[in-house]
Amino acid sequence: MKVHNVLGNGFQEKIYQKCFAIELERIGLSFARESKQKIFYEGIPVGARRADFIIENDIVVELKATINLEDVHLAQAKNYLVAFDKPIGLLINFGAIRLQFKKVFNSKYC
Repeated sequence: MKVHNVLGNGFQEKIYQKCFAIELERIGLSFARESKQKIFYEGIPVGARRADFIIENDIVVELKATINLEDVHLAQAKNYLVAFDKPIGLLINFGAIRLQFKKVFNSKYC
């Protein structure tokens, strides 16, 4: 919330990512940025995806800077949970006038 309160909306996603990382460091949370994960189809590698943040090696955070969150963004965040085999994630949109966020779950862990 602090990042959105300070910057407001209208910046590119990379700016929000850098500020988000600063705030995570300030509160002492461990995290990895732009973590890469291979995607497999029936054991065959078919590509790779990058999550914006993996926090405390447990939570996938996907940041957006769009006018509004859409179902495609939610689907992307859920797919990251499966690809990275993490139980929970957070989708945050800094592009709207008011900060938007959604908690997402990996059905494997529900």
